[in-house]
Amino acid sequence: MAVEQLFVGLASPTAERAGAGGHPCQGLYHRPAGRTPKIALIATHYSVDFSEHYLADFVAERGLGFLGWNTRFRGAESHFLLDHALVDIGQGVRWLREEAGVEQVVLLGNSGGGSLMAAYQSQAKEPNVTPLEGMRPARGVLDLPAGDAYISTAAHLGRPEVLTAWMDPSVVDESDPVSTDPALSLFDPGNPAPYSEEFLARYREAQTRRNHRITRWVKDEMRRLRDAGSGDRLFNVHRTWADPRMVDATIEPTRRPPNSCYAGEPARANASVFGIAGTCTLRTWLSLWSLEDSETRATPHLARIKEPALVVNADMDTGVFPSDADAILQALGSEDKESHVIAGDHYFRRNGGGKDGRDAARAELADLIVAWTTARLA
Repeated sequence: MAVEQLFVGLASPTAERAGAGGHPCQGLYHRPAGRTPKIALIATHYSVDFSEHYLADFVAERGLGFLGWNTRFRGAESHFLLDHALVDIGQGVRWLREEAGVEQVVLLGNSGGGSLMAAYQSQAKEPNVTPLEGMRPARGVLDLPAGDAYISTAAHLGRPEVLTAWMDPSVVDESDPVSTDPALSLFDPGNPAPYSEEFLARYREAQTRRNHRITRWVKDEMRRLRDAGSGDRLFNVHRTWADPRMVDATIEPTRRPPNSCYAGEPARANASVFGIAGTCTLRTWLSLWSLEDSETRATPHLARIKEPALVVNADMDTGVFPSDADAILQALGSEDKESHVIAGDHYFRRNGGGKDGRDAARAELADLIVAWTTARLA
């Protein structure tokens, strides 16, 4: 089935069109050519551009609409604020219903978008998201149109959880990217894989302490800046490719390759400047990454979702693991919920067989999503 794409650019209740012309909310609507689907998916991420999402054409070829949607924070995660992102997502949901002729909207929470779209549905059903101290709620955040179903694919439990699970707890000095406590380093020769239970327990505890330590510094720094007449600043978080499961594939065994992460070899990636939470404002740390303060943690939001829910995990994923999918399924408040595993990596690709082989997992995922969705909403 042929697919046509329509560019969508919209203002937000809290952000106008930029002087250069760009809209804060942008995306591509994929639909079967010449048709007006009554069911459509919308997919959004904290910062990744989802306008040309890899599933969009697969879903549209099977008869549903797909809006790959971006908030104002695409490529600008260092300034992320949850309540403002939610009103931007709401603009996409409204557009589907009011302009595209869609009657039923499915919230697709892919990768980091899993917790974001859970927070959206949670806020739309039972408003609960609060602004950071000293800030007013984003205009429109109490009037969000809810989705009719929720799908989680290759998703983790929230930005604070994934950062903490990946961050290197051997960092001694946050201002020094090479400061290291060898006793807590995955990559020190004295700590060879496979890792002992004792080492893993110490490691996970130290990861949590590091997250809390940064939060304490952020709050102290905010007070210091306010006293000086300022409100925020940028700072860096180093070495965030150090989840033991990336190195030691005997932990939560799957078909994933050992000693690998989304950025390649974990030791090399961990020492690079490319990592999640690498640059933050103080406010964004509290809104997005802090275990203590962030409302992007998925579990309480998932509990408020009562609509039909589908959870799909990939068995070669090097950053999302079976325990993530299990926890999401358990946390969902839906009575109608189910879980599936598909062979493929985080982006639902399979090696070998050329393009057809690489696309096989995506086709399988699209078949599953469309069949599951139409059985409940058509």
